[in-house]
Amino acid sequence: METGYCNRKKNDGICEGVCDSELGSKSVLSMSRLKCALRGFDLRVLLILLIGVPILIFAIYVHGQKVTYFLRPIWEKPPKPFTILPHYYHENVSMDNLCKLHGWKVRETPRRVFDAVLFSNELDILDIRWHELSPYVSEFVLLESNSTFTGIKKDLHFKENRQRFDFAESRLTYGMIGGRFVKGENPFVEESYQRVALDQLIKIAGITDDDLLIMSDVDEIPSGHTINLLRWCDDIPEILHLQLRNYLYSFQFLLDDKSWRASVHRYRAGKTRYAHFRQTDELLADSGWHCSFCFRYINDFIFKMKAYSHVDRIRFKYFLNPKRIQHVICEGADLFDMLPEEYTFQEIIAKLGPIPSTFSAVHLPAYLLEQNDLYRYLLPGNCVRESG
Repeated sequence: METGYCNRKKNDGICEGVCDSELGSKSVLSMSRLKCALRGFDLRVLLILLIGVPILIFAIYVHGQKVTYFLRPIWEKPPKPFTILPHYYHENVSMDNLCKLHGWKVRETPRRVFDAVLFSNELDILDIRWHELSPYVSEFVLLESNSTFTGIKKDLHFKENRQRFDFAESRLTYGMIGGRFVKGENPFVEESYQRVALDQLIKIAGITDDDLLIMSDVDEIPSGHTINLLRWCDDIPEILHLQLRNYLYSFQFLLDDKSWRASVHRYRAGKTRYAHFRQTDELLADSGWHCSFCFRYINDFIFKMKAYSHVDRIRFKYFLNPKRIQHVICEGADLFDMLPEEYTFQEIIAKLGPIPSTFSAVHLPAYLLEQNDLYRYLLPGNCVRESG
């Protein structure tokens, strides 16, 4: 009996051998049939597929986000450009002339100013911010939660260090809100929940119509002279975004001047709502500083990376390695190994690689320079962080 069916019409080098080896084992016959099936197939192509496809899949897994960001100009249009308002200032120019330069009139008395923030753990930056704004702010409003936006339980850092801010105590409205700790929820939901609570706390602080309300994250610091200008001038816009110099890790790495989310509002009861998105097309030029991820301790970098709304950017566990984080800080590279978030290929290519260092410490917050021993790690040339 034959060990397998043979088609005698086949008559080539491989298949002829299959048909003639009737006494061969089944395994040999099976291998021969496989050779027969692959007859004429280029083995080099097969090897390329077997090796290349897994490599391609791995590369997409590792660098897929970079590819997406690089191709962003193809699938996403840039937002409408802001109308940038020129900003005039010199310490020796009178307020009357400064208001006139902006096309506004000077008031007989300044408006009250309310500075409202959601607080996480940025104690040093809050200290610099409040000292910068203290001469011009009527009421500081601060809300903190025992939950991060990502649902991680955290300490009430401000409450535990409140005595550090005694200089603002008489003008402070403080609130605490418990976290909801919903597993798997989009972090922006918790963020929105806390911002609504802050909106209520602002009302408790006693704000009234035409008071100025500063809406910005703790690390988005308006310059004191900008707020002084806006409280003294009449006919300023109802809502005005502030263009801030965008720094990363410290005031050594100046990324650009494209930070715009900070805003100042002439408060209107029933209309003004605390938010952190674009609310108008008008942007006042050169109005302060945004110092993102500006922490003293490596552990604070790790905490923020896991705590803020963009936690999905932690694609690999090694991103949280303290030695890696320290190296990234001193290089001025990206903590999440991402490409620049831009809308044109020209801008993306221009920003590839680490941020160049700047060694200018001119026009920085005054308290930062006054307390240089305490905050030296934020000044140019001091990238090494503490491990605590």
